[in-house]
Amino acid sequence: MSISRRRLLGSGTGIALTGALAAACGSNTGRGSGDGPAIEQWYHQYGEPGTAQAVKRYADAYAQADVTVQWRPGNYDQQTAAALLTDSGPDVFEVNGPSLDQILGGQVVDLTELVAGVRDDFHPAVLATKTHDGRVWGIPQVIDAQLLYYRKSMLADAGIEPPRTLDELIDAAKELTTKDVKGLFWGNDGGPGVLMATPLYAAGLSAVTDDGAVGFDDPAAARTLGKLRRPYKDKSLLLGAPSDWSDPSAFLQGLTAMQWSGLWALPQIKKELGDDFGVLPFPKDGPDGAPSVQVGAYGAAVSARSEHQQQAKAYLKWLWVDKTEYQEDFALSYGFHIPARISLAKKAEKLKEGAAAEAVRFATDHGYAQPLLWTTASQTAYKDALSRIIKDGADPDGELRSVVRKTEAELRRVKKKS
Repeated sequence: MSISRRRLLGSGTGIALTGALAAACGSNTGRGSGDGPAIEQWYHQYGEPGTAQAVKRYADAYAQADVTVQWRPGNYDQQTAAALLTDSGPDVFEVNGPSLDQILGGQVVDLTELVAGVRDDFHPAVLATKTHDGRVWGIPQVIDAQLLYYRKSMLADAGIEPPRTLDELIDAAKELTTKDVKGLFWGNDGGPGVLMATPLYAAGLSAVTDDGAVGFDDPAAARTLGKLRRPYKDKSLLLGAPSDWSDPSAFLQGLTAMQWSGLWALPQIKKELGDDFGVLPFPKDGPDGAPSVQVGAYGAAVSARSEHQQQAKAYLKWLWVDKTEYQEDFALSYGFHIPARISLAKKAEKLKEGAAAEAVRFATDHGYAQPLLWTTASQTAYKDALSRIIKDGADPDGELRSVVRKTEAELRRVKKKS
């Protein structure tokens, strides 16, 4: 499966424009059969069999425009960021965003009117990442979520209950570690790359508050992040696995008793382990904490450089607002994802029982998404600090003070542009 499908954080655009476009040799899946203007639509290259054929089928069914679908291999986020600065980009495109810079730079079209009457039916956490100043700039397509998978039999044999707090998780990881099996796997880097702000939300904090302030300038942040050093120090983390956290191979091969991965891994785990697994959110920490589930969603947007903005918006509304049967098909017939619409997630048969139902409940009750104001520069500073805390035993208070200053500077920079 394409790693960009699994990446829940936006990527930077630090490449030369010409290099990006030269590398972006997308393949057409065919031109639609509709009348009207020609509209070009981009998707990143999905790995799930049948997805390319499905999106072409959707485009072919639209009668009001002639829609061409392009499948884009390579670093899709960089390709679209570059193309939006030219007149040769798409009209409608899938986006891991849009980013705040793309919104403030006038590169995408306001889509607020398209969700009138159904706005409350979109999962609030993922819609929030596509909303700025109350206006909607992207329509969520599906939801991906990160979860903790655990082997029921391994925990039962060790007399361990599924962990409900961060302290319990850390203790369980140590107790489950043997000479052949590690207790926990959350990435070959020891966790900072995938966990990101999830532990902050588990402590009752956030990356950026709703009113645009730093959300982790609090002693609880240092307390929680400091605890993440212990599994690394105890050698209860699996490091150097053949595949990283997004692939469940380490979990399926019995290399680890618990693994942090994505919802997309659930069908494969179910197929190979049967009922010998469960799922959990990231456990709460501290008296004000709560379970935490990072969610993310690719969305559909319209380029401000499109010569057919109104027709592109009409097509986008038809596909991602009106055609709910296509939305459910896209989410669950090829990969395994939660529909972005709450009503569709509730009625989807594949999500009604077992671990899948638990995953939907966790994402609904405890889901958060990286805020738009949590810029790439802020994320990088935070990730680097978290890595030093985990791997080097750096002082969490000192590391976080530096990240707070960087995030405050980024928030000031963004507010000047608004």
